[in-house]
Amino acid sequence: MDEREERLAKAEAWRAAGIDPYPARTARDTSVAEALAQFDTLAAHSASITLAGRLVRLREMKATFANIADGTGDIQIYINRESVGEDAFKRIKLLDLGDIIQVTGTVFTTRTGEKTLRVSDFTMLAKALRPLPAKGAGGEMKLFDPETRHRKRYLDLLANREERLPVFVARAKALTAMREYLNSQGFLEVETPVLQPLYGGATSRPFVTHHNTLDRDLYLRIAPELYLKRLIVGGIDRVYEIARNFRNEGLDHSHNPEFTMMECYQAYADFNDIMRLVEEMYAYIARQTLGSTVVTYQGRQIDLAPPWGRLTLREAIAEHTGIDYEQYPDRDSLARAMEQHGYRPDPRLARGRLIDDLKDSIVKGPQSKVVGPVFLYDYPRDLSPLAKAKPGVADTAERFQPFAAGLELGNAFSELNDPLDQRARFEDQARQRARGDDEAQQLDEDYIEALEVGMPPTGGFGGGVDRLTMLLTDQENIREVILFPTMREQ
Repeated sequence: MDEREERLAKAEAWRAAGIDPYPARTARDTSVAEALAQFDTLAAHSASITLAGRLVRLREMKATFANIADGTGDIQIYINRESVGEDAFKRIKLLDLGDIIQVTGTVFTTRTGEKTLRVSDFTMLAKALRPLPAKGAGGEMKLFDPETRHRKRYLDLLANREERLPVFVARAKALTAMREYLNSQGFLEVETPVLQPLYGGATSRPFVTHHNTLDRDLYLRIAPELYLKRLIVGGIDRVYEIARNFRNEGLDHSHNPEFTMMECYQAYADFNDIMRLVEEMYAYIARQTLGSTVVTYQGRQIDLAPPWGRLTLREAIAEHTGIDYEQYPDRDSLARAMEQHGYRPDPRLARGRLIDDLKDSIVKGPQSKVVGPVFLYDYPRDLSPLAKAKPGVADTAERFQPFAAGLELGNAFSELNDPLDQRARFEDQARQRARGDDEAQQLDEDYIEALEVGMPPTGGFGGGVDRLTMLLTDQENIREVILFPTMREQ
């Protein structure tokens, strides 16, 4: 008989004793944390309390010592024959590590100084049919295999609670702080469609689904951008959304097909105003989450306090690659220069996307040459189809990206609000798509129509929540900050 069959037999034994091993309700009146906090008072008055939690240690002797844990902590329990009676004491044999039980009793301190509950009654709340992760050195549960941890996060949280839970607590705090900051600046949080008739707002392949009643294909959004800017047209001057986005792209240490992004847009602002907003917001988030603006990520210490560094994209690439892309005005000449410097340019990509590859080579990953935090700004216009051109410099867009310790944290523009220019940019994207760039953006007639109604000068920013959490919690892999990341089929 394997272990699961043994546990199934024990569940049936509970039923045979007239006890449902999966009851609908519990009589718990105190959490473990409350019991420990009020321990002296409870002990002085011999007060009876009822706790509930998962059995995480079990040591059977003449009497039984065990530990139960709920979401607030764990506590030792003591069960002997005199306290619970002969029939109940025999049912200890029906307990296994991982079972969720209810215990009633009074607290006392053992001779070794351990705070303990003397059990007068116990019952089953949920019989565990599968074992907990194996114990490692020191007798503690540990789960080391990353594949199992990511596929079965519930086991990861049970076995590696002290390491894993703080990451997701920090993520929740960061989201709360992000909302607090934006709300304090007068931004309105909204929701826009996840299912879209036409995807846009970023360069990526979409996931496609089909609506049966309408008999039409729809797309999971790759970004909320174009809908949020429609709201700017509609007169909501400061707007944001914390959005689940879906991009049909590869998996690596900083990409997951399903991810969380915050996008915000501010009317009567430009990308300089948004730079100030971003550095102030990220510093606020760090203080609220960590208590400091100083963050250590993968051995690199950075300070998120304003002001952040500012460097043009051209300066950064020329300094670290030796290639001044302004000296190569067409795609082929830039590709030849890249080859001469040891790069392998993708023949499908236009000049702007090749410049983007050069940028990635110096700012992303553990060997990034730009530590930051820094804003790289002034991007090629053909790489930024939704950004306003820099006044007097027709081939440069008012766009920036924040980077810190090898992580790209977002993307921002002075938003393009000229409907004729926007149409021309979309048409250029269509030509790039025809040449093989399947991530080029599509022409969105409804969005152009909204721009023709009139959108004021606007600054916008999209920041990755997952990557921000990676930075704040020193996690090298995005899977460590997403509770249930996308995984390859086993």
